[in-house]
Amino acid sequence: MAHDHTNAHSHHRHDADSTGVRGAFFLNAAFTIIELVGGLLTNSVAVLSDAVHDLGDTAALGLAWYFQHLGRQGATPRFTYGFRRFNTLGALITSAILIVGSVVIVIRAIPRLIHPEPVAVTGVIGLAILGVIVNGAAVWRLRRAGTNSLNEESVSLHLLEDVFGWVAVLIGAGIMYFVPSATWIDPLLSLGIATWVLLHAVGTLRRALLIMLQAKPEDVDTSLLEIEANKLAGAGKAQHLHVWTLDGEYHLASIDVVVDPEATAGDLSTLRERIRGAFAKLGVEHVTVEFVTTASKECKDGAISKQPRAGHSH
Repeated sequence: MAHDHTNAHSHHRHDADSTGVRGAFFLNAAFTIIELVGGLLTNSVAVLSDAVHDLGDTAALGLAWYFQHLGRQGATPRFTYGFRRFNTLGALITSAILIVGSVVIVIRAIPRLIHPEPVAVTGVIGLAILGVIVNGAAVWRLRRAGTNSLNEESVSLHLLEDVFGWVAVLIGAGIMYFVPSATWIDPLLSLGIATWVLLHAVGTLRRALLIMLQAKPEDVDTSLLEIEANKLAGAGKAQHLHVWTLDGEYHLASIDVVVDPEATAGDLSTLRERIRGAFAKLGVEHVTVEFVTTASKECKDGAISKQPRAGHSH
């Protein structure tokens, strides 16, 4: 009974999460189209630069929605770790979209800063007000759904930042409304928004690439892991520690431990579980422990190998 209730609760939560992301996706996608058309009609590069940012957010929301669907499948014979790393792939794609779009906007905005062009200010004001409302509604839908994943929290933060970006555009349009000659504000805002997006997109791209290259997670201290392993196994007996992450949240590790050849399967099982527990407290969820005897034999997960060790390499 308890198991069925847990599954039902989990399924209900996933449905709520999917509804929130789906609603935010359609809101953002529709408004991105409105922005692109409005930016061209009002001749505002500030609006166009924010449209590029919203395009990236729309892509991130769409990928988050798709990956939620994939995540429900769990591990498969082909993807034995499940689909967690697909979130990182989504971050790579989204970052590439944002970087290319931001560079295009910067190239377009610089000549406009040198030679300002007239802007349909009232149209920009209308789009800015709509932008605050639409992005605010998208944030509200995500928050209301109670989304917890890092990907969704990141998208929610981007949408919230969009709200503040539109507030800045609204203020700039207000200045141009009362000071018609200050048309240089529009390309200046565009450069500011595009530069900010570009910096954040490059940072996200860097983190995603490090994950794909199986670099050590930034929030894991390998020296602490080694200390804990040597406390449990004995000084100098824990060797060849490797740590990586699937998606920036779910961390994995493998480690060799030198043990006495007379150690029983029960002793090894206890040691393995204690190492896993210590690593879990330090943020590593999945740990593979390989036991190596002083007689150069191996034992994995508590079972001693009967064959001599050959060519074990790290």
